[in-house]
Amino acid sequence: MATIFLPTADRTIERYVTGEPLTFPSKAETQGFNRIAYAATHVVADPLADIDPWLGTAIDWDKTIAFRHYLWDLGLGVAEAMDTAQRGMGLDWPNAKELIRRVVEASKSRPGALLASGVGTDQLMPGPDVTIDDVIRAYEEQIEAVEAMGGRLIVMASRALAYAAKGPDDYAKVYGRILSQVKQPVIIHWLGDMFDPALAGYWGSADHGAAMDTCLDVLTAHADKIDGIKISLLSKEKEVAMRRRLPAKVRMYTGDDFNFPELIEGDEKGYSDALLGIFDAIAPAASVALARLGKGDRQGFQGILEPTVPLSRHIFKAPTRFYKTGVVFLAWLNGLQDHFVMVGGNESARSITHLAELFRLADQARVLHNPDLAAARMTKLLAVHGLA
Repeated sequence: MATIFLPTADRTIERYVTGEPLTFPSKAETQGFNRIAYAATHVVADPLADIDPWLGTAIDWDKTIAFRHYLWDLGLGVAEAMDTAQRGMGLDWPNAKELIRRVVEASKSRPGALLASGVGTDQLMPGPDVTIDDVIRAYEEQIEAVEAMGGRLIVMASRALAYAAKGPDDYAKVYGRILSQVKQPVIIHWLGDMFDPALAGYWGSADHGAAMDTCLDVLTAHADKIDGIKISLLSKEKEVAMRRRLPAKVRMYTGDDFNFPELIEGDEKGYSDALLGIFDAIAPAASVALARLGKGDRQGFQGILEPTVPLSRHIFKAPTRFYKTGVVFLAWLNGLQDHFVMVGGNESARSITHLAELFRLADQARVLHNPDLAAARMTKLLAVHGLA
């Protein structure tokens, strides 16, 4: 246990004593999953790069790749170069392409390693001159690049498409064109506007019910080219409703970081697999819980993951797009990287009070790997803010 003095929302300082962390799982405890589970992963910035962080990107490639091996060691898959990696918030397409190349290469030394990588249109700036055909060409460029590396695809939502589309037919045209060309089934990612305001009205409607109808039409028309869909709407009701309407053999990958344990566990009518940013932050707990679910121990599964839900809801609280700050902060507290610096300078996106509460919730969820180390690092951050 460690003792630390943390700020509170009412501007006071409280004495806080940490509890006991979960025991880190052995290799035998990370086997036998009966759900597919990807962790959407963050990138580790290079803190010594002489750049302007808001304008340039510098990545510590060794630490970034080491984090992927940490996830594979825990039996989790890696969902690469997605929004958790700050795609569109510090990570541009050239750096994303290099990231994917390096991680695909690293995966070759890991037989059975699960890896899928995000492709989108982020090399194309939305604007009045951008056409639907421009969007298609941008998708094709990224798809061709990742397929040439031997990578599997996650087709991400496109800001340029959201800007250029006049209605549902334009979405059907774009997805129909690109899905007709992919070499193997892909995961479609529907990222809600709570994660990215530029994606408001995706699938041609601000109403999620109407948007879901359009999306399901695309999935049904191209079901042989689709492994599954991840929806990130933070609504278990919408996810379950869509899950029950999916074409046969098309998976639902939960992107609901508010309600993931019950969605993964499922009900008598089905369940969701997982593709979650929170699994980056709680990987050991997720691994042990999934192994227990695979053995039929639903109570054990929920017992491990339910305490992580308040933590996840705090990390992903509005403005949700700043959740990456919490994910990287927890990686630093847990000794998985040596600093709390992010590409794009996004370490400043959350307040010290928010981070202090994150510390408490992570401890209560038992996902601080070494509470003494975490408390020492938190104390240093508090000192920078004049609080220690």
